[in-house]
Amino acid sequence: MKNKVAILVAAIVLLAITVPAIAHHAFAAEYDADQPVKLKGKVTKFEWTNPHARFYIDVVDEKGAVTNWNLELASPNVLKRNGWTSKLLQIGEQVTVEGSRARDGSKMANARVVILANGQRVFSGLQGEDAPNQPLRQNQ
Repeated sequence: MKNKVAILVAAIVLLAITVPAIAHHAFAAEYDADQPVKLKGKVTKFEWTNPHARFYIDVVDEKGAVTNWNLELASPNVLKRNGWTSKLLQIGEQVTVEGSRARDGSKMANARVVILANGQRVFSGLQGEDAPNQPLRQNQ
């Protein structure tokens, strides 16, 4: 009886350890680097959570239709190394996002660079992008 309980406990512990590892995805599994996207819109939500921070923006197309995009960032620790804080993106702020679109065609992308309303470029740290943040040059 003790052996069965020990095996059951070991199986539960093993399952609890492996599920988070399985849930974490590789960039190439979800995003397509050959489908770059550049979006401009107002921030509607910012989630400072692990394993990846996320934010959402409303993008208005040429016909006036509004679409909410889900944009994935690196983890909060990587973002902090790149100069981010949990207060960097403000609800209602106009931003421009450069990244890679989701493979499934959904309104989701991996945000590589975010250009804030004041022109500051902030890097997400995804796709090996670990450059220091710097102000936007006037000619860009």
